[in-house]
Amino acid sequence: MSPVERRAALGLGAIYALRMLGLFLILPVFALYARGLEGYRPELVGIAIGAYGLTQAALQIPFGLLSDRIGRKPVILGGLLVFAAGSVVAALADTMAGVIAGRALQGAGAIAAAVMALAADLTREEHRTKAMAIIGVSIGAAFMAALVGGPVLDAWIGVRGIFWLTAVLALAGAAVLLWVVPQPVRSTVHRDAEPVPAQLGAVLRDGQLLRLDVGVLCLHAIQTALFVALPVVLRDGLGIPTARHALLYAVVLAVSVALMVPFVILAERGRRMRQVFTGSVAVLALALVGLAEYHGGLLGVGLMLVVYFAAFNVLEATLPSLVSRMAPPHAKGSAMGAFSSSQFFGAFVGGALGGLAFRHWGAEGVFLAGAAVAALWFLVAWSMRAPRYLSSEVVRVRVDGPEAARRLSMRLTAVRGVAEAVVVPEEGVAYLKVDPAALDREALAAAAAQEN
Repeated sequence: MSPVERRAALGLGAIYALRMLGLFLILPVFALYARGLEGYRPELVGIAIGAYGLTQAALQIPFGLLSDRIGRKPVILGGLLVFAAGSVVAALADTMAGVIAGRALQGAGAIAAAVMALAADLTREEHRTKAMAIIGVSIGAAFMAALVGGPVLDAWIGVRGIFWLTAVLALAGAAVLLWVVPQPVRSTVHRDAEPVPAQLGAVLRDGQLLRLDVGVLCLHAIQTALFVALPVVLRDGLGIPTARHALLYAVVLAVSVALMVPFVILAERGRRMRQVFTGSVAVLALALVGLAEYHGGLLGVGLMLVVYFAAFNVLEATLPSLVSRMAPPHAKGSAMGAFSSSQFFGAFVGGALGGLAFRHWGAEGVFLAGAAVAALWFLVAWSMRAPRYLSSEVVRVRVDGPEAARRLSMRLTAVRGVAEAVVVPEEGVAYLKVDPAALDREALAAAAAQEN
């Protein structure tokens, strides 16, 4: 990657991380704070935690399309300012309704699609996957930092202070956007990185992709529901002061990541993706049953959380990889857009269902409801087709008209290691699915460079 590409990837990764850190910091502490708010009801706790997901799911694709028309940076800047405003609303709120409104406003600053599109504008085709990987890692790091940092910050500045801090983080993201992230020379549609409206219908009708959309919805519904009950179990059930929850989360996450790595390697390099994926869904369900059974003791909770987060991390890593492998080469951005919207909507659904379960059946009911969702997901995932172990690549080409594009597609497909090729003349690129181990790159470059 060039210095400009590295600056773009790291800057956009920082923006995404700052925003997601703000969303996640209240996750391990809000269920405890909410009890002091006017209008408190257990079901509203879950809605407050997951409210951002509803507005984020509804607006991220429209805002991404808006960025095609008015520019990436104005949309991202506007989204960060809306997010900061939502944080201020939540910080000032004395009622559950006020916090819910603030969280929904936070989600309305939906910049995910615009960030990915800007990353595509600022990187060459051969380095785009690296930039997206940097952004993806930043999201995972933000989640882990939030679980450990949330309880510590709660002890220092309280939940109101966390909301104020979240507003500051959003403004810091705006500063990074303005002074660190380069200005793109031009913005174009990148079918490998952003949704195309005409493709969304086909993507949503694809049974294999739809299974993955349902899967990520279930995964994030379970995760959000978990934190409606878990902080209460740790403080009120086990008597652990809130500030010390951070130590438990740090140990659990460290061990679970160590357990996750071999399974991700087995899935990717050992080509056991389907087996590892479906097995992880089953383990997720069993861990939640274990939490329901053993949540009365610290050892039981700790062990079950390690198992849960190990499975969660495997699924969080493999789901996007599966979408990338199963999506048509020219519709990867649309597939990822639908997948991302499903993920955010899952956070809202999980919060609402988790709150209802907690009201009627307590923490045990939340854990068992999560296990039931995971069991249903397992049934859906079981019929998933084994993925092809192919990677997506984009090659710049010069073609004039549909007939020339058709001839070039046939020529590219004939190259060893190329499984699919879709040439889009108006964009001047060919979207490929390739087997990296078998790909003849010299022949590919020669085929792409031929006159058409």
